[in-house]
Amino acid sequence: MSDLKPKEIVNELDRYIIGQNNAKKSVAIALRNRWRRRQVSEDLRDEIAPKNIILIGATGVGKTEIARRLARLTDSPFYKVEASKFTEVGYVGRDVESMIRDLVELTVNNLKVRQQEQVQEKAAAIAEERILDLLLPESGSTDISNSDAEPHLEIVSTNSAKPSTREKLRKMLRSGKLDSRFVDIDVTGQSLPMVEIFSNTGMEEMGINMKDMLGNILPKNTKRRKVKVSEAMKLLTQEEAAHLVDMEKVTADAVEMVEQSGIIFLDEIDKIAGKGNSQGPEVSKEGVQRDLLPIVEGSSVPTKYGTVKTDHILFIASGAFHISKPSDLIPELQGRFPIRVELDNLGKNEFARILTEPKNALILQYIALLRTEGIELEFTQDAVDKIASIAVDVNERTENIGARRLHTLMEKLLEEILFTAPDVEEKKIVVDAAFVEEQLMEIVKDEDLSRYIL
Repeated sequence: MSDLKPKEIVNELDRYIIGQNNAKKSVAIALRNRWRRRQVSEDLRDEIAPKNIILIGATGVGKTEIARRLARLTDSPFYKVEASKFTEVGYVGRDVESMIRDLVELTVNNLKVRQQEQVQEKAAAIAEERILDLLLPESGSTDISNSDAEPHLEIVSTNSAKPSTREKLRKMLRSGKLDSRFVDIDVTGQSLPMVEIFSNTGMEEMGINMKDMLGNILPKNTKRRKVKVSEAMKLLTQEEAAHLVDMEKVTADAVEMVEQSGIIFLDEIDKIAGKGNSQGPEVSKEGVQRDLLPIVEGSSVPTKYGTVKTDHILFIASGAFHISKPSDLIPELQGRFPIRVELDNLGKNEFARILTEPKNALILQYIALLRTEGIELEFTQDAVDKIASIAVDVNERTENIGARRLHTLMEKLLEEILFTAPDVEEKKIVVDAAFVEEQLMEIVKDEDLSRYIL
């Protein structure tokens, strides 16, 4: 899906996110430009830098949801991180370069899993032969067709077994008749000594490399386990699949994918926007911005898989900017996010649509949950409109948390139904406007209650 057209990307996002067309359009263009860049000549390709984006909007309007859905849409390496986790060197927290290392680690693991899935059939065939080697009895031992024989069989040599016996065992293994038998298998592991490394911020990678280094030096620790044939088949298939994967190629491909099409979503960037001439925590915020600058600008970051260049990684930042504003970011960082999109606040119509239209709509989730108890839950249109109106009202009177308010309202609205569902005799429940008023209006009228409960 990495070559989706902008309209197709927006259509996919529309299935889960209501409104915010400007934001959808911007990210769709940015994603399509990644594909376009790969099509141009190589000498010009390196000159085309990604146009980073800042999504500006109140909490609960869909900024993070857009990022989550982008991760599903694109085949690019994707990583979401809160900017507030980072601190300037000298303050407690993670160093900024760690997000690049995390992105590479995720990509390596994803590619490794894909490669293992591709060789699964071959790995299963090898595992099957190893299981047969374990099951084949020595010459003169109990006949394997005897169902009353002792279920545990020791490891024996395969040379003494006749081909016909091996094929008979193979048929029994594939049909599941041997699943309950026990075999002894060797499980490989490593026992690393307890090594504690006290390091400054930015040195957490050293701990990982130390483990890798010790793992290569120390001998492997092999334990013999007695397991059922069915479990042994799974364990040996996993082991063989890991052996069949070319990790050098996986690592090289992962680094290239991150460099050429990686996407990092920097959430809560407004939390590191500080005012000028500030002291205390504000100094650290500006320090984080200055640490972020070379990463976003393009630099080389050392990782356990080699050096990774960040020149062509796309950064999508988001923030509510309630207290600060984008212009409070240092000018150099502002210049690295040329595209700014303001997301709209959500009203009654948007809330009503959010409750019913998306593929993962909140009402559909509760209907599916109660269906597991044999209950058919039905919402009338006036009930949906009433819930949307209450959400707007509570957001205006207390803190505006956007569409997240719908989650608190729905949970309180259906609390009694969810509690009594396993024992209730009436299997069809209709939620209408009157039911919504009965359950919620007393709480809504009491501002103190609504502030703490809704």
